Amino acid sequence: MQGPRPFLIGGQWRQSDSIAPVSNPFTGTVIAEVFQASSADAEAAVVSTCAGASAMGSLSSHARYQLLQKIAGLLYDRRDEIVQLMIAEAGKPISDAKREVSRAVQTFTVAAEESRRIPGDVIPLDWTPGTDGHLGLLRRFPIGPVLGITPFNFPLNLVAHKVAPALAAGNSILIKPAPQTPLTALVLGEIAVEAGVPPGGLNVIPCDNQVAQQLVVDPRFKLLSFTGSAAVGWKLKALSGKKKVVLELGGNAGVIVEPDADLDFAAQRCATGGFGYAGQTCISVQRIFVHHSIADLFTTKLLLQVARLKSGDPADSATVIGPLINQAASRRVEEWIGEAVSQGARVLLGGKRMGSVLEATVLGHVTPAMKVSCQEVFGPVVTVSPYQQFQEAIDALNQSDFGLQAGVFTKNVDKVFHAFRHVEVGALLANEIPTFRADHMPYGGVKDSGIGREGVKAAIEDMTEPRLLVLNLKPPSD
Repeated sequence: MQGPRPFLIGGQWRQSDSIAPVSNPFTGTVIAEVFQASSADAEAAVVSTCAGASAMGSLSSHARYQLLQKIAGLLYDRRDEIVQLMIAEAGKPISDAKREVSRAVQTFTVAAEESRRIPGDVIPLDWTPGTDGHLGLLRRFPIGPVLGITPFNFPLNLVAHKVAPALAAGNSILIKPAPQTPLTALVLGEIAVEAGVPPGGLNVIPCDNQVAQQLVVDPRFKLLSFTGSAAVGWKLKALSGKKKVVLELGGNAGVIVEPDADLDFAAQRCATGGFGYAGQTCISVQRIFVHHSIADLFTTKLLLQVARLKSGDPADSATVIGPLINQAASRRVEEWIGEAVSQGARVLLGGKRMGSVLEATVLGHVTPAMKVSCQEVFGPVVTVSPYQQFQEAIDALNQSDFGLQAGVFTKNVDKVFHAFRHVEVGALLANEIPTFRADHMPYGGVKDSGIGREGVKAAIEDMTEPRLLVLNLKPPSD
């Protein structure tokens, strides 16, 4: 094991008196140590980020384009190293890790393109007598220093979704990575420095919660972008003062399966969406509502699909379900399953735990009040419930504090548009699972799932401020 990894402030790598271990979720062994930023380090990082905002704001769009393209290229060049790093620190199965690196390359590539076409507007202002010659020009300007706090489950691409649009918009950004997965974010910092990001344009500081709160309350940041749990996200929003806040929080995504759906396809997609990365995604399929006339048939097809999913070592290319982030997380999910069973649920498949690895679990006979139904499991657990009428399924899906994404499988376009109107989510996916996300699409939720939208173009809008120039134009005097 190498010595403790330093953190990035102002283009320089720094050390501190505090060190935290990083453990492999599958083996439990310590794979690295990381210096933790102190309160004084955090202050230095804020000062650096403010200075970096001026440097980033002075870059032309073509310079930002070149910077982002270079970051994308360097990510691609180091893809094998980063894949192995995510397997080690996040327990991410190798196939998922490879996909995440490719998505991060795409995120920076899209950001490079968007940096050259941040839109404005021309607004006629001569609507009333006496305003002849008045014209408005609207442009978007960088909002200023951004604070990004990121989760463990996508240690590269969810960092990219904050860094890439911030740089594209001409902002500086300070990243506080998840304590479980700081190594990937630090490598991204290395890449950004090599690509030529101005000093302070990107700072990366692992730190404890107390230091993180110091950053959140600091009024010099103009925007907080947080991805993580609902409980923490809403608490941080309350502490943020006057700064703009974007929250991408949890979910317990629902899927409706109608009798006319392609049941084989729906079952295969629900198995993929419910158990990829051991269900540790905020849009993992958790609740499946199936029309009563096909409930037994669909459930059988789903169980056959899920039974094929291999769990175990994330370094094995055949593994689909790796470990949860730690044993505490796997024990919590196991307890929720046991509680549901004690309340009348039936385990149709799985349910057993081996260390941090939990078998793919399908539950039937659940009720809306069970934790596995009304809260975010964040583990490899899916529930299946029958319904009689389509509206009943929509009502059941909406019976949740969350509203991130949902899916509906049907060939009836009228039902698709009815669901689109009435399902309380940020996005509805027709004949697709809610786990689908394209990195350029607007992404976010309602209710406890957050506020604002990610996706590069949408994030750039949040990370810029509109400014209007009003012209009072006169005819030439000659």
